[in-house]
Amino acid sequence: MNRSSSKSQEHAHAAHKSASAHPAEHAGVAVDAEPMDLNADAASLAAEAEAIAASESENVAELKDASQPGEMERLLIELEQAKAERAQLLDRLARLQAEFDNARKREARERAEFRDYALVNTVEQFLPVLDNFQLALRAQGSAEQLRTGVELIVRQMEEILRTLGVQAVPTQDAVFDPRVHEALEMVEREDVPDHQVLEEVRRGYTLRERLLRPALVRVASNARQHTA
Repeated sequence: MNRSSSKSQEHAHAAHKSASAHPAEHAGVAVDAEPMDLNADAASLAAEAEAIAASESENVAELKDASQPGEMERLLIELEQAKAERAQLLDRLARLQAEFDNARKREARERAEFRDYALVNTVEQFLPVLDNFQLALRAQGSAEQLRTGVELIVRQMEEILRTLGVQAVPTQDAVFDPRVHEALEMVEREDVPDHQVLEEVRRGYTLRERLLRPALVRVASNARQHTA
């Protein structure tokens, strides 16, 4: 084999060695491979196929220049071997691409199933609250009894929210914080510190330190402290 053919096959073997480093070398693909790994393997196989194609081209060129029967026979054998190896690589590449598509679809399906499971679990916890509201609407008691029942239902809902990681934004004796509070209005007051929350109009909530909605509040404006 001449120097040109040897160099081309060295490139092909180097690319083949790079692709063989992955667990999909003998089985074609790994069933539990991640999409990123499959994508890297596909690139390695494509590079290997290109290297073999380059080797084929060089073998064809040498075959045209060959003058001895023995040399021509050797080049023909090498050309057929390169074609067979390229066909195997292309087959592996096609199977790898199919596995990549399957892994991507499986990941999307698992994400959807997880979201559905989380939603079902949350809804199930609030169904007893809805039941209690319906019972309260059918109750024939006094207004005070109805109020007491509603207060119990509110506490039940707050407990469910706590189990889900939802916390109320602190407002009592708090200083106005634009990150978690929304000012409905400023109220002139000289008996309280400036920018102190006076009243919570609508409760705000956080979910694991993420703000779901700010607390709607009325805020004190102390003119004395402004001029101090």
